[in-house]
Amino acid sequence: MPHWLTGLLTCLLILLNTLVGIGPMLILGVLKAAIPHTGLGRQCSRGVMWIAETWAEINKAIFHALLPTIWEVHCDTPLERDHSYLVISNHQSWVDIPALVNAFNRKTPYFKFFLKRALIWVPFLGLAFWALDYPFMKRYSKAHLAKHPEDQGKDLEITRRACEKFQQLPVTVVNYLEGTRFTPAKQQAQQSPYRHLLKPKAGGIAFVVAALGAQMRSVLDVTIVYPDERPPGFWQLVSGQVARITVDIRGRALPTELIHGDYSQDAEYRARFQQWVSQLWQEKDLRISALRHATEAQSGKVATTLDKD
Repeated sequence: MPHWLTGLLTCLLILLNTLVGIGPMLILGVLKAAIPHTGLGRQCSRGVMWIAETWAEINKAIFHALLPTIWEVHCDTPLERDHSYLVISNHQSWVDIPALVNAFNRKTPYFKFFLKRALIWVPFLGLAFWALDYPFMKRYSKAHLAKHPEDQGKDLEITRRACEKFQQLPVTVVNYLEGTRFTPAKQQAQQSPYRHLLKPKAGGIAFVVAALGAQMRSVLDVTIVYPDERPPGFWQLVSGQVARITVDIRGRALPTELIHGDYSQDAEYRARFQQWVSQLWQEKDLRISALRHATEAQSGKVATTLDKD
């Protein structure tokens, strides 16, 4: 099929899948909000998660049926449904989310993303995000904080409150440490020391760790790589124009000395946490180079084979 037809068909099927699931999810979400601290409320939470996982699994089937994309997943650790995880990942494109879903859905608890507040207004999905208890964040610029210092730390307070809800069930909390999608312009503006990454922000995950404590000992260090230097957009994915997506997953134990501490008040603890994140990011930057080289080599082999044929 031509790309435009593949894209339209894929989007139509995803839309139909969303419309079927959104009604029951919202009913359970309202019940959960009305009776949050009861056994029935917890069962509603489980029901919302089951609907979300089923929705994601059907979308995976749509992608695999209609798209030529090769989903290459490497994982060096066993994944468990009844275990909580902190996922840290590089962030380049909206395609990162389908990549994570393809790698983790029904292998770990369903994702909890920290989202920009504006996404609550996205038709259908905004309501689903609300029902799933996704925290909505509003990022403030340095200029805004200079004029309104009272807004300092609000995002971290939202993180703390959201994580209190996550204590009731196993959860996979996803955090993009860069805080925004990577672009060469942002990299240059930051004067980032990394070749493929923006500077990481440790504060968000430090507050997740503090709120969830020992529940969040397991860290999944995820690296997503696309064939080209310029990451694809969502339309390129659904229209069948992305040849390969590589998701590399490394299991890491959170250092014991980082499980308990006060990131905002304890300067020594903050320095240790930032050093740990910096080391992760240095290793990730090298891993992206290696994975991209391997992907290019693989693509070259495929092209050579086709030429011979």
